[in-house]
Amino acid sequence: MFYKEERLALFIDGANLYAAARSLGFDIDYKRLRDGFAGEGRLMRAFYYTALVEDQEYSPIRPLVDWLDYNGYTMVTKPTKEFTDASGRRKIKGNMDIELAIDVMEMADHVDHILLFSGDGDFRRLVEAVQRKGVRVSVVSTVRSQPPMVADELRRQADNFIELQDLAPFIARQHHHREPSGGGYHDHPGQQSGPTLYDPDDRG
Repeated sequence: MFYKEERLALFIDGANLYAAARSLGFDIDYKRLRDGFAGEGRLMRAFYYTALVEDQEYSPIRPLVDWLDYNGYTMVTKPTKEFTDASGRRKIKGNMDIELAIDVMEMADHVDHILLFSGDGDFRRLVEAVQRKGVRVSVVSTVRSQPPMVADELRRQADNFIELQDLAPFIARQHHHREPSGGGYHDHPGQQSGPTLYDPDDRG
């Protein structure tokens, strides 16, 4: 699936990957994830996309964002938008699809293989466009959750589909190393995963 000299780029849809991993019962260790793929080729960039609630005094995902920023990830964030749905419930919307798509198209001329960590079917046309430039695309998501997290049309379009559950032994956070209660994010920064701030189904 990988060639040692090929140039790789990772594009991580943060909310989508978080939801997929949680549905399979594990948390992502982002240091293990980055180091693992860096060993498969020449890792040019690792992008991570997430929306942030700007007006919160404390955002639970902020420590993760800060850690990733200092540890080899290119962070792409934007403020969430708050709205009220038809039944009067407060919803938070934070769709990063456009930002991710623009970066993929810009990087396509500089890499040989793109790994897209998302199951969102909206990315099928993006994958097709990048493939026409001669770039291989692997999609990382899961069909083993209920319901499956990856859209069938995205899985069929990709050159390779990597089942997230199969990666778990290599990228899962090892909970037995975690600090007992009171341990913060930065006590063991190599073993971080972060909560999503919104239901991925509401990303719009």
